[in-house]
Amino acid sequence: MKQSSLLIVDDDRHLLESMSDWLRSLSYRVECAASCQQAYEWLSKKPFDLVLADVRLEDGDGFGVLAHVKEHHPHASVLLITGYGSVDAAVQAIRAGAFDYLTKPLIDEELHMAIERALGQQDLVEENARLKEQLDRRFGLDHIVGQDHRMQRIFDLIDSVADTKATILISGESGTGKSMIARAIHRRSMRREGSFVEVACGALPETLLESELFGHVAGAFTGATTDKMGKFKQADGGTIFLDEIGTASLSMQVKLLRVLQEFEFEQVGGTKTYHVDSRVVLATNDDLMERVADGTFRQDLYYRINVINVELPRLRDRVMDIPLLARHFLQNMSEETGRIVKDFTPDAVNAMQAYTWPGNVRELQNVVERAVLLGKSDVIDVEDLPLSMARPIPRRIAETGKQRTLKEALEIPERQIILEVLESHQWNRQSTAEALGINRTTLYKKMKRLGLEEAQPAGI
Repeated sequence: MKQSSLLIVDDDRHLLESMSDWLRSLSYRVECAASCQQAYEWLSKKPFDLVLADVRLEDGDGFGVLAHVKEHHPHASVLLITGYGSVDAAVQAIRAGAFDYLTKPLIDEELHMAIERALGQQDLVEENARLKEQLDRRFGLDHIVGQDHRMQRIFDLIDSVADTKATILISGESGTGKSMIARAIHRRSMRREGSFVEVACGALPETLLESELFGHVAGAFTGATTDKMGKFKQADGGTIFLDEIGTASLSMQVKLLRVLQEFEFEQVGGTKTYHVDSRVVLATNDDLMERVADGTFRQDLYYRINVINVELPRLRDRVMDIPLLARHFLQNMSEETGRIVKDFTPDAVNAMQAYTWPGNVRELQNVVERAVLLGKSDVIDVEDLPLSMARPIPRRIAETGKQRTLKEALEIPERQIILEVLESHQWNRQSTAEALGINRTTLYKKMKRLGLEEAQPAGI
């Protein structure tokens, strides 16, 4: 365990010695100073967790020591001690940044408790700093991997709007990372110290969703035995992320429109109006314009939430990002599990790039985690991937002794498209050719060139 270091500043030599001996007996590391100057000299030599300073000193006062510590050693806490205590002096000390203000004669237990409280608060501050650092690493923009030009434009857009209060709508297929982008926006904004509150609108029925968002008062409905604070109130001063907003009912959309326009609402069953200062980020995997056209999504709400639109591309449209993402997840998973897995084989990379990834980035992450946990080698090969990806790949596509040409790179999505159409037509080449809009001979040549004859299931 960490041994905390204390500096005692008092011009009463007898008190200084007795207090230091007693605190050392409690396993603290203690240094003593009989004046402000000596205290400053000690502080310049080594760091201290806590400074205990008498208010009245020969060459100054404890408030001067407090100011010096706050300016030059902000991580240290300060306890002020005096033989002439008053409420006004205590208030002044706390306002100046002292953790506590104690009066003489000091009671051992009272002093010990004050020291432990001050050190405990330091531990909380340090733990919060560590957690924030972890959040920045996990949800900061630098954590989101992507060299694709569409992702680069999204990064630029996030940088531009993060510090504004503009409502942001994130759209994209399931698994493309909408929640990750929402958190990155929050972490990059001036609201990062506030709460990030996420609500999965599609996971709750309308009655529960209203209570979840706005809260309720006791007796509002059966089972509401106490008052409940809603998510909008929890996100006051921070960010609220409404996922799957397209699932909200028309009546809920009316309530949301009011909140987004006026930032005020009433709890379910209540009459008091609450005002909040929340940044609103929403996400959808629906085409909301189609929903507006068929009357299931309000047009006025659509235009209210579509102030800034972040449209996330599908993973299959970011083929060149797949190796980057896969290696990023591989490194994370290796660190978490302690298993040393160095890389992917060229065949595994090509198989992942040829796959369509209906589950997008989330599916890729799951595939990598599975391969790390179940793989037998320190390199992930095609055999470690799901069977849907373990299709034979032509030699020229798998070859990585040199960088692929554009023609070779384009063969990957072309092969996958033809493979999917073949499978959907039970490998009937005539109907496949018709579906692709090419003749049978052209299809046969493409299959031969792309190695798809080898991929044909036995018996077909």
